[in-house]
Amino acid sequence: MTKRVALLFLALSALLLVLPTPVVEPADAWGFYGHKRINRMACYTLPPEMFPFFKRHIDFISDEAVGPDRRRYAVQGEAPRHYIDIDHYGKGGLDPFEAMPRKWEDAVRKYSEDTLQAYGIVPWHIEVMFQRLVKAFQRGNVDAILKNATDMGHYIGDAHVPLHTTENYNGQLTDQYGIHAFWESRIPELSAENYDHLVGRAQYINSPLDAAWEAVYDSHMLLDSVLAIEKRLSREYPEDRKYVFEQRGNSRTPFRTYSREFTKAYEDAMGGMVERRMNQSILSLGNFWYSAWVVAGQPNLDRFEVKEVSDSLKKVIKAEQELMEQNRKGYGREHE
Repeated sequence: MTKRVALLFLALSALLLVLPTPVVEPADAWGFYGHKRINRMACYTLPPEMFPFFKRHIDFISDEAVGPDRRRYAVQGEAPRHYIDIDHYGKGGLDPFEAMPRKWEDAVRKYSEDTLQAYGIVPWHIEVMFQRLVKAFQRGNVDAILKNATDMGHYIGDAHVPLHTTENYNGQLTDQYGIHAFWESRIPELSAENYDHLVGRAQYINSPLDAAWEAVYDSHMLLDSVLAIEKRLSREYPEDRKYVFEQRGNSRTPFRTYSREFTKAYEDAMGGMVERRMNQSILSLGNFWYSAWVVAGQPNLDRFEVKEVSDSLKKVIKAEQELMEQNRKGYGREHE
């Protein structure tokens, strides 16, 4: 590690709020585009007492929605915070949701910390982020409010992706390699401009942990359809119709991706599943933000409205970006 990278890492470690309990994915759920859109639209679910503050910082909240994915290149313990392979706990015909205790302490006693970290802990990490946001609201710390609210949106978005609930997270076990990025990135990039994201007003949730587990459960119940429909369509479409070569950004080298024809056929066959999960992510995030504010005593956010993000937080973000660019390969699972 070069001296510059070491200094950046030390600065990042000192400024990040480190989890008191171990948390442990695949990066880029929903893709950068989808995560930013979820965080931005969640701001519009908030009540008048919260909306002006979030609206003032909406660009930060949406742009930095990808921070946890970027952090995978800087912090080794980041990866498993994004997923849970719940089907790992369903061996031998067991219902994994009955086998797995919902509370962290109970789950550790039953399976051990190492096992939980190895197969992901997104529902527990969402609860941790909720408690952090409550404390940030109570303290009136603008940096902490924005950072925790923004990061929370990423993990909540991840929990709403069916492929973030399985060991077969990229179709690698069923000869469907690449389905991860296809479902959560290619489809939203091509279709999300036509989605209706008016999901209503945020509501109070009594148990953040139960709400996080509900998101995981609902996602996992869709997994069979996600895989089976793609498998069926792949038998109907020859390779030259399923895939195309496109150029992206400034790259002169075309890359292979799913064709628009195949993507539309898949999305239609799923009956709008991607739009529904994205919308549920938006509403769920608004619910978590609103509930954290209520638990914190409904502080008056108007007094924070004119405050900007501090230079310290900007340094954290810059350090993460530089480490990502230098490391090139993140910790944890890799997929397209």
